[in-house]
Amino acid sequence: MGNRRHGISFADRVYKLCRKIPKGRISTYKLVGKKMGRRGQIYRAVGVALKKNPYAPKVPCHRVVASDGSLGGYSAKGGIKTKIKLLKKEGIQVKNNKIIDFEKKLFRF
Repeated sequence: MGNRRHGISFADRVYKLCRKIPKGRISTYKLVGKKMGRRGQIYRAVGVALKKNPYAPKVPCHRVVASDGSLGGYSAKGGIKTKIKLLKKEGIQVKNNKIIDFEKKLFRF
């Protein structure tokens, strides 16, 4: 995404924020967008940036989920099954494609 602010692309700002989400916690597309100071349907742009994340797992895009606790997407090899595997490895439990104890696991910037 060519949208640049202070020489840093939108996607790179998304990746920088995602690196701040601790292991064993999750955040949402919407919270990432809000932290960037954006309003409206920014979560879609955040999702697009994460879909193209070339730095996984260094940029842990698997830790970003939908605001209702559902997993959202995952474009890496293996798709959503890989996302679930990565989350479980970090101690986050998933049932029916939703985060168990969503509020307890939620990381707010």
